[in-house]
Amino acid sequence: MNSSDRGPGWTPEKRLDGKVAVVIGAGQSPGEGFGNGRATAMRFAREGARVLAVDRNIESAEETAALIRGEGFEAVAFAADVTRESELHQAMLDARQRWGSLDILHNNVGVSLGGGDADLMDLTEERFDNVCRINLRGTIFACKHAVSIMREQRSGVIVNVSSAAAVGKYPYAAYKATKAGVIAFTEQLALQNASFGIRANCILPGLIATPMAVDTRVREWNQPREQVEAERNAKVPLGRQGTGWDVANTALFLASDEANFITGISVLVDGGRVLNRI
Repeated sequence: MNSSDRGPGWTPEKRLDGKVAVVIGAGQSPGEGFGNGRATAMRFAREGARVLAVDRNIESAEETAALIRGEGFEAVAFAADVTRESELHQAMLDARQRWGSLDILHNNVGVSLGGGDADLMDLTEERFDNVCRINLRGTIFACKHAVSIMREQRSGVIVNVSSAAAVGKYPYAAYKATKAGVIAFTEQLALQNASFGIRANCILPGLIATPMAVDTRVREWNQPREQVEAERNAKVPLGRQGTGWDVANTALFLASDEANFITGISVLVDGGRVLNRI
């Protein structure tokens, strides 16, 4: 990997040195660029964390782990479907058994159009339930099994990825509702686990140029990629979409000791777009 692929803000500071991190959704959809989960897994590893790269697509998870190992850092791929609690449980146990602890859980899972989301009038029970199982239930049960270990340790950090859609305009019902649920759940998680030394925070990405966001819309809307990207860029006050590295850098801060007095917050990473919601 050349220096241009490192992403902005790369440093050799080792802010997560010796930590064990489980990144759920560490693979990514086919397409151009880096997804939020892959970028975060790589960012954590570059800062010294040993990373369990979890994804239902083991080939994609292995691609992420291979990129990390190719840079000289430590990562192992693990297959788990977030709709299956037992597989999430096994992921947490594997990290602890492999490296002795579970210090960071990063939940980067979410589907909208790709999961069948739609305008309320077009939404079906099956499609709603599918989005809910992935976006909300998957996050909650991953946290359940991470918290079990973290309470024993009396330490740990959880970073859940919600969405700016939860607090701003968004046309599809299930994604907005479930991502708002992730915020509420993270606040509860932070409050109920602070006495155990566990912190929990939320990231709310806005329009990020990831394969899942852009390439899915290119396919669903049958539009040229350049048109989709131009329309998304135009909606952001800073004049461009974000990248997976913008989300990864925020996750790194929240997971690091630099944020050791921060819990229960939701951080917008949206280039100011939520300011245009009215």
